[in-house]
Amino acid sequence: MSNHLEWDIIDKQTLLHSPVFDVIEQWERSATGIMGSYVAMDAPDWVQVIAEYKGSFVLVRQWRHAAECLSLEFPGGVVDRGEDAMTAARRELLEETGFQAEKITHLGSVSPNPALFKNQFHVYLAEELTPTGEQRLDDDELLTYELKPVDEVLSSFGRGEFTHALMGTAIALYEQYKRK
Repeated sequence: MSNHLEWDIIDKQTLLHSPVFDVIEQWERSATGIMGSYVAMDAPDWVQVIAEYKGSFVLVRQWRHAAECLSLEFPGGVVDRGEDAMTAARRELLEETGFQAEKITHLGSVSPNPALFKNQFHVYLAEELTPTGEQRLDDDELLTYELKPVDEVLSSFGRGEFTHALMGTAIALYEQYKRK
């Protein structure tokens, strides 16, 4: 077994509380007695929705503050406290794009970066979409949505406008699902 690889959390302290995540310092001890202080980010789970509509993906264009640029990506966001991920996926799709999904499929859940983040990232495929014509953006959201052909997005990922790493994870889960 690999029990000798596991660490125990001895104590932890919040170093920074923000609206998006908390930065936690954890004091840990390995099974072999190594002691250390490690930093982790405690964030709510995230969802991303691959929405297919008439041979295109429904994407959102928005400003990304850390990268200081516009990004074109799948709609998504934070899972609210007490909300399940599928409900969050439906909500985020409607809020950001105005599209409602008749059919939604969970493609997978992964850790965004287990070295740093404690949360999970959930990916959903939304199909049989109905456009309502009305976005319901949060007070601090400025974004537009647009349709891009599925093949164009899949062949362009990693270049130009399509550089969001979590979008790459979503595409990998989408490709797995489509191969079944």
